[in-house]
This record gives sequence, structure tokens and C-alpha cells, in this order.
Amino acid sequence: MHDVVIAGAGPAGAIAALVLARAGVKVAVFDRARFPRPKLCGDSINPGALAVLRRLDLSHVTEGGLLLDGMLVSGEGGVRVTGLYGGGRTGIALPREVLDLRLLEAAAQAGAIVEDNVVVQGPALSNDGRKTIGLQTAAAGGTTIERLARVTIAADGRQSRVARALRLSHTPRKPRRWAVGSVFRGVTGLSSLGEMHVRRGCYLGIAPLPDGSANACVVTSNTDMLKDPDLVLRTMRQDLEVGGRFARAVMLNAPTVLGPLAVDAVASGMPGLLLAGDAAGFIDPMTGDGLRFAFRGGELAAQFAIEALAGRLETAHVRLEHARRREFGTKWRFNRVLRALASSPSAVRVAGLGASLAPPMLAHVISYAGDVQFA
Repeated sequence: MHDVVIAGAGPAGAIAALVLARAGVKVAVFDRARFPRPKLCGDSINPGALAVLRRLDLSHVTEGGLLLDGMLVSGEGGVRVTGLYGGGRTGIALPREVLDLRLLEAAAQAGAIVEDNVVVQGPALSNDGRKTIGLQTAAAGGTTIERLARVTIAADGRQSRVARALRLSHTPRKPRRWAVGSVFRGVTGLSSLGEMHVRRGCYLGIAPLPDGSANACVVTSNTDMLKDPDLVLRTMRQDLEVGGRFARAVMLNAPTVLGPLAVDAVASGMPGLLLAGDAAGFIDPMTGDGLRFAFRGGELAAQFAIEALAGRLETAHVRLEHARRREFGTKWRFNRVLRALASSPSAVRVAGLGASLAPPMLAHVISYAGDVQFA
């Protein structure tokens, strides 16, 4: 029997496993994927997220990444604002398959048991159903193996089988957006800036990668657009702002679709269970701060798991909920406002006018979105 079992070996699960292993906790982490594995993401680690890695002595996991100085944001009507992080602060662009593997290797080196290619089917519950006592995983031949533990952490993503089985999370009716992304070679005009181009009905994200390629995605609520197999390249080429830069671009991998994006969590767990990462709630990642939520959320889950093991098991999830609200509440509200803004054509026009008249205001927003205040 383990002290802690973790569903999901992405950034939140790997960070939680690492913190626990360093504290001498017997911890095992399970994931259905075999690492390294591709992952649709903006591939950008903002200054606030990097600060978490530095504090955990994990700066080495970003080696070989491309330094990012800030963000370029454009709107319709020629609005174009550059926001630099400033003060010597930078972000880093690094493919998620590289980052995730390195984080998981760090957790294993710290003493965590790592098992990938294992399907977590859901939680294992006490006889009265009031307490989580581990995970149910699939075994060869269709049988189920219970991985019992004193504390369980669910970090198994937006569609968490653990959280959803317990009705702790759900996909809201609105807003509903889908992200479609791929990696391209031959995109011109790349710089040390991440890019977000807000348009009516969608927004476009472009991030330079260390090998000279670019991660490009389209985020939209228009499900008809998802039927287009060439959605990303076609949308980029048709855009007045970025179209010429994709004239000779070549797609390097099949597009990945992710969505609906938003996930609402009604709690941060239950007795014996703590949620982390996207399983604890997912907000449309317009601002590129998803990895700080994951890193810090995994760290918080580990801290309260340690408290639970020390004898405060029944209330650990309640204390985690309070901690998450203190840590993330203001930023969640900020992101929701931006998400609503990008959903409204009239609001986008008004915001574009305001940005053109007062670009320092938007530059300040970009800095806040980059979690510079935590760097």
C-alpha cells in the first residue's frame, strides 16, 4: 500500500509526486500515455511558472528552451501592442513532450514510482462511498487492479475519470471553445515574443519554438470550423495580420483538437482525495498561464497530502480549496473577463479602440497575464 497514489503524470501530477517523494512519502503516479507524448499546448512557460520551477530546484527541465521576452497582442483594425515582461524577466518556449518527460524523470529520480501506459478507470472508494482509498486501474484481460493509498491525488486532466466519477467537475454549458493546433515549419516573422491575435469568433495563438518551427493554434466556439481539416493553416493564411507569414508554411504534424476547453470544479476533493491541475478546473488558457496553475496546483496538492498523512485527512480537501482560492481566485476572475471579452465582437472592437488610445494599459495586462508579479 502506498502513502499517496496520483492519477495523471502531466505537470501537476509530476510536481506533486516530486514534492512528496522529496518529503520521504511513498508515492506512485500512473498515466495512460507512454512518455514522451505529444500534447496540445501553447508550449510557453511564463515568468511566474518559471519562478515555481526555480524554487523547486527544477530550472534544468527548461534547458534548451527559447527565451521569450513578452507577448504581442493584435486586434482588428490595426491594433497591435507589445508587452515586455521587463526587469530581466523572461518566459521560455519548450515543447510539452520535452517538458513533461523531464518533470516526470525528476519525480522518478526523487524516489516516486512512475508507471505510464496504465489506464486509471476511476477512484477506489470505502464501503460507505464517503472516502477515496485509492485508484482503480485497468489490467491485461480486462481485470481491475486497486491501487490503495492513504491519500489520492487526481491530476488526470480536463476529462478526469476520478473527478467526474465523483461529480466533482463538469463541462459548463457555456462558454464552449475548442482549440485546434499544430506545429509548422517556414513561418516567417517569428521573434522572442509569444503572440495572440484576437479576431471576431476566434483567436489565433503563435509561439516560436527552439528549433525555428512555430506552434500555431486557433481557438473558436464555432463548431462548424472544426470540420475543416486544414483549419489552422487556412485561418492563418486568410488573416490580414499574419497571413503572409504562413504563405510557405508546412504543417509538421496532424492537427490536434482539444475541447470543450472550460471545466468547472465544485470542490477540490473529498475525504482521501485531492484535485490538482486541470482536474481541479480549467479556464480557457488565453493568457498562457496554464502551466503556473499546474505547477503551483500540484505543489499545493502535495503540501496538503503531507498534512493529511500527518493526521488531518478528513479536512485536507477543504483546506486545499481555500488555498487554491487564495492563490488563484483573482487570476481566475481576470481570465474569465478576457474570455468573455474575446467572445464578443463589439467588446473586441471597443477593447481595440481602448488599446490603440492607451497601449500602456494593454501592456500592463500582458505583464499581469504573464504572472510577472510572482516571478
